[in-house]
Amino acid sequence: MTQVIRIDREGEQAAREELEACILAGGVAIFPADGLYGLAADPASPAAIRRIHKLKGRPAGKASAVMYFDPLAMRELIGALGPRSAEAVAALLPGPVTLVIANPEERYPLACGDDPRKLGVRLIEGSLAGARCPVFQTSANLSGDPPPAEFGEVGLSLVRSVDLAIDGGKLTGEPSTVVDISRLDEDGSWEVLRTGALPRDRVAAALDGG
Repeated sequence: MTQVIRIDREGEQAAREELEACILAGGVAIFPADGLYGLAADPASPAAIRRIHKLKGRPAGKASAVMYFDPLAMRELIGALGPRSAEAVAALLPGPVTLVIANPEERYPLACGDDPRKLGVRLIEGSLAGARCPVFQTSANLSGDPPPAEFGEVGLSLVRSVDLAIDGGKLTGEPSTVVDISRLDEDGSWEVLRTGALPRDRVAAALDGG
């Protein structure tokens, strides 16, 4: 049976603790990100990630971002980046952006899709900020359906199929902007792969002064 946590009732600390416990136990959770509700699992757990793909009707092996809620949890990952990429991460995160970074050590290959030498990462603020577990994350909807911005928009069948569901109220409804900075240290190039909540001019200002 799904455990449901309402942040307005149980509080942010309880939500963070239950999310950590669920992910560490190999479970799957529905949670409020910054703009949309997501599905979360341990990014190192093949079984949990297979379960997410099955719940969504999503092709196995499709790339997803690894989301962080605490900048301290990213220290080792950032330490492996080149100086320009590390500066870009510091300038743009936390925020409504997914950064595709060079991943020469091939961390979290289950989240990388076809290219294990690139990894999408997020760091968000909000009600779950401070949770210590990184998560494999994707939107909390069936493939092809619109992603939900309110807990009530998450399909009931999906809620009933996860271990933990966190109701964080209404979110912005905007997806993250996806920016590929994997070649930033190599040749200075970067590319916006999807326009979202963070405007391109703000990305450009952070990466090359506009």
